[in-house]
Amino acid sequence: MKQEKGIHFEVSERKVLLRLMDILMVFIGIYCLSLFFNFDYVLLNVENTVALILLVLYITVFGTVFELYDLQKASQLDTTFKNIVLMASIVVLFYLLTPYLSPLLPDERMQILVFYLMLIVSVFLWRIVYVKLIESPRFYKRVLLIAEVSNIKSLIEALDNSDPNYKIIGFIDSEKSNDKSVKFKGLKEFKAKDFLETILKEKISEVLVANFNTDAMTTEVYHDLILLLERGFKIRDYTQVYEELLHKVPIQFVGKDFYKYFPFSRSNENKLYIFFQRAFDVIVAVLGLLIGFLLLPLILLGNLLGNKGPLFYSQERVGRNSKLFQIIKLRTMIINAEKDGVKWAKKNDRRVTKFGKFLRRSRLDEIPQFYNVLKGEMSIIGPRPERPFFVSELSRVIPFYEIRHIIKPGLTGWAQVNTRYGSSIDDSLKKLQYDLYYIKHRSVFLDFSISIKTLSTILYYRGQ
Repeated sequence: MKQEKGIHFEVSERKVLLRLMDILMVFIGIYCLSLFFNFDYVLLNVENTVALILLVLYITVFGTVFELYDLQKASQLDTTFKNIVLMASIVVLFYLLTPYLSPLLPDERMQILVFYLMLIVSVFLWRIVYVKLIESPRFYKRVLLIAEVSNIKSLIEALDNSDPNYKIIGFIDSEKSNDKSVKFKGLKEFKAKDFLETILKEKISEVLVANFNTDAMTTEVYHDLILLLERGFKIRDYTQVYEELLHKVPIQFVGKDFYKYFPFSRSNENKLYIFFQRAFDVIVAVLGLLIGFLLLPLILLGNLLGNKGPLFYSQERVGRNSKLFQIIKLRTMIINAEKDGVKWAKKNDRRVTKFGKFLRRSRLDEIPQFYNVLKGEMSIIGPRPERPFFVSELSRVIPFYEIRHIIKPGLTGWAQVNTRYGSSIDDSLKKLQYDLYYIKHRSVFLDFSISIKTLSTILYYRGQ
């Protein structure tokens, strides 16, 4: 079977492409300014090597902070333009504030404005090309799903909108079916006997297998999969793709062979990583407490006017190895908020005061927890510590919930930067998926990504 391969980019390839082309377009913009205008603030020459490296660093870091490499947002031109303007503004500001590394200020200050506008125009022109070309159907990854009909709906919904270029074209029922079998109308179904022909006809580039009961797979489908594998065709397991695209562990699809899905990161036992993480925790906690001290007069005034009561409150939480500790926070709810019993905090919770809403949205209410970090009860990055009552309730209904307690809880974490505040069992399940992903893939690079995303959360005022 000779297959005509489609053109498509993997998620990681598109992110690398966005970063490289952003930088290349900025360099082209600088070259054009020096060629056609009397522009000499930044020049592409050996003498400016340090300044150019610094510019690349700023574009990469602040491009990440302002979500220029989020593929969902990168596919929307209006959102992309807003983020480019924010990125360019901060890049130019930081470039001016590092005079020993960046070029000397030009005699004509108008060149700074020209440089700023060049950053916006050059990057945005490339992003228009990206949306019109790379995001077009010709670059879609066309996928054929092999699964039981009973699971199709939940499988499709889980991956829906995860990646604009990942398109499931149809499915083949991996089990024997007859006229009385349940049919799924939401996706085109191909017949098992036409498996190989469908690959060619539909220009499929990947087969996704989501068969959680391998004994029930028909011999016909099984042999065709082996044949495709022998010919070098790309076949992947559903849980692998789910984790790659959504960056969370699909515990709802994990069965008795759960141990296959949790080969925990070596960083959890790496003494060097643990040492540097603790050093990072202490440094950030000290800086955080200093910032909190500087902001204390404003916080006291806001509490006096908008909270009217005690500024701090403590609450029992579950820490590493299920050990209990007292977390310290700035009070954001009315006094005696739980006089009627323990309740989930939810969006637009009436118990939250006006000033408390500001503290939550800006994440300032978390500042006292830096003290918990210094004590070693928490880390800067990790799963959020939950209350014993909710841990007891959630452990009964959500499998593997207690696994999140094998590392220290964190001030921020993978779940916090990827999903909204948990106000139900379903929300807690989603957060657990992200927490397990972090525990499984824990590394310096993931910690850095979380730190950058946390800055985005604060800058975009998304706290809850």
